[in-house]
Amino acid sequence: MIKNTSKTVSQAWREFLRLESAGGLILVSAAVLAMILANSPFAEAYTWFLEMNLTVMIEGFGVSKPLLLWINDGLMAVFFLLVGLELKREVVEGQLSSLDQIVLPALAAIGGLAVPALFYWMVNKDAPMGINGWAIPTATDIAFALAILSLLGSRVPASLKIFLTTIAIFDDLAAIIIIAIFYSADLSTTALLAAGIGVIGLLVLNRLGVQRLAAYVLVGILIWLFVLKSGVHATLAGIVVAAFIPLKGGDEHSPSRHLEHILHPWVAYGVLPIFAFANAGISFSGISSDVVLGTVSTGIVLGLFFGKQVGVFGMTALAIGLGIAKKPEGSNWAMLYGIALICGVGFTMSLFIGSLAFEHGDFTQTAATRIGVIVGSLASAACGWLILHLSLPKAQENPE
Repeated sequence: MIKNTSKTVSQAWREFLRLESAGGLILVSAAVLAMILANSPFAEAYTWFLEMNLTVMIEGFGVSKPLLLWINDGLMAVFFLLVGLELKREVVEGQLSSLDQIVLPALAAIGGLAVPALFYWMVNKDAPMGINGWAIPTATDIAFALAILSLLGSRVPASLKIFLTTIAIFDDLAAIIIIAIFYSADLSTTALLAAGIGVIGLLVLNRLGVQRLAAYVLVGILIWLFVLKSGVHATLAGIVVAAFIPLKGGDEHSPSRHLEHILHPWVAYGVLPIFAFANAGISFSGISSDVVLGTVSTGIVLGLFFGKQVGVFGMTALAIGLGIAKKPEGSNWAMLYGIALICGVGFTMSLFIGSLAFEHGDFTQTAATRIGVIVGSLASAACGWLILHLSLPKAQENPE
């Protein structure tokens, strides 16, 4: 039984890494397309498309939002549902189930959260309108990051891929907490109460041993709607729903595993590229040097490029130096530094947090956020790839 469970977890990791790597390449393509459209004769059509209002209403109760917010509030809730399912699986039987396995990536993730936020704060501490974006450079885009590693092929040890992925998982968990605490406002007690009743409903389904996904999905949709109305960001509903979907150890056909298997390709090839397409389009028309070199964009670039590498590599070196943890198998200091650089690829998650931080901001803040995220992510990606390319063994020296 233990052997079968181990094999199942190993297969899940290989599938996860394969999908995330391929999805990252599609994600980048979608972002490039968005920037091309935003600076072409089709720019007006691109903007109109995203601002198109969509309404779903039943007996006067429902949601009416621009398409962009349906993507950011709706599709990203599906993304967080998948994140929740992955977190649950990893905590129960995967990389997060053993203290020995999580110490190093957990400490690296803490450094990668605190130091970029500090870099951003130092630049924006005297900018009242910009300080709210402190969390933007704390994120790591796992799809984009793994896509970079995929360019290096079999030269990358599996232990490094798992190390990077686990750091990104902790980053996602931190993002969930940050969104819940810092980016929720104007709370509606009635809507929160209704959402709470929905959560109790999920608990009852779980305790009764209900295995049908449809029951959890139906209640989950209602919870998402009430959370959306409550003032708490609707994406958090995905995490809550994931926590109650049953996961039986070693059972490939458990509801949680089955839903994760269904959602993974849709999120990797659909949800994240659509989000990138909707949020990465920057029109350079009318953008002044004050925006490009302003405190928001500068803080994000410094946080992603310098803050991430200092925080992740610094905490990694400290943990290994003090004997708290060991280097991932087959790695050296140069490889770990390359991974720390790649952790500065914030992209999707940084753009998402930026959309919350400056939800009521103006064009200047939105443009500055996108410029900062793209520049910081690309710089981290390029330097991280170069360091790994130079430090990894040649392909023939590390056959699979």
